[in-house]
Amino acid sequence: MPQITLKIDADTYRGTREGVPNLVQQLLRHDANATFLFSLGPDHTGWALKQVFRPGFFSKVSRTSVVEHYGIKTLMYGTLLPAPDIGKTCAKYMRAVRDAGFECGIHTWDHRVWQDHVRTRDAAWTRETMQRSYARFHDIFGHTPVTHGAAGWQMNDYAFAQLDEFGIAYSSDGRAVLNEDGSLLDFAAGPHRLSSGGKTLSCVQLPTTLPTLDELLGRTINGVVMDASNVAAMLLRLTEQRRDHVFTLHAELEGQKLAPIFEQLLLGWRAQGYDLVSMGEYYQGVKDDVLPILPIVWGELPGRSGDMILQAA
Repeated sequence: MPQITLKIDADTYRGTREGVPNLVQQLLRHDANATFLFSLGPDHTGWALKQVFRPGFFSKVSRTSVVEHYGIKTLMYGTLLPAPDIGKTCAKYMRAVRDAGFECGIHTWDHRVWQDHVRTRDAAWTRETMQRSYARFHDIFGHTPVTHGAAGWQMNDYAFAQLDEFGIAYSSDGRAVLNEDGSLLDFAAGPHRLSSGGKTLSCVQLPTTLPTLDELLGRTINGVVMDASNVAAMLLRLTEQRRDHVFTLHAELEGQKLAPIFEQLLLGWRAQGYDLVSMGEYYQGVKDDVLPILPIVWGELPGRSGDMILQAA
């Protein structure tokens, strides 16, 4: 049976407190599994305002109703309001996810700082930042993390090497390359290992292979404007040709205002014959010894501003 791996990024304080519990209950109702990846340090979402000069930023903001989904208060964290420490104040919400039977892993320490700066930072900064996440995860859950998924699909060579040092066997830090309509440029895209500095890394990468809802909503695709009435059907068309996929969703979006769309996707994927699984379950079926070994590359994807880690062709 083909699988769709549900990878849930919790970026913010509000998303962790409100969106995560909502998603847990929705998944339980559908007997669907997933992996929750947590931001474990301060919420500096307000610093996103510095992105106003990034190409495509205004387009994305206007399409995805950032204020509606994240809330005015969240957009002031780190500027007009103090940045709440997510790991300290939301630990009980994270443990509740584990207690409900879901896999938990590391998203990042400070989502805004990581996404904006990691690509150009050195080994010492990278190691210190990742060690904070690792230690905080252990404090919250009482065990070492088993998986990771990079904030904004942003990494550097030192970060990938650090995953190996931590003993992380599988992670989802990059994206498959997509066409303008969201379909895969390379239908064979999927699990692989990375080569960095002349060395093959051990951690298996499970790239996101489907577009995210915030990359689709508001765009015109094949002459049709994507909105809440048709975006689920569009994504389901992408999964008609059955194969394994990784779908990234966000506690701030699908866990709140976009929950009805996610409901349609859950029902549609079940009807298409998919098993809805965690990253760990997906990884169990991956044969490490036959995976392609690929370089680290960067590029853009339709509907999202800025470069990110992409799976090399």
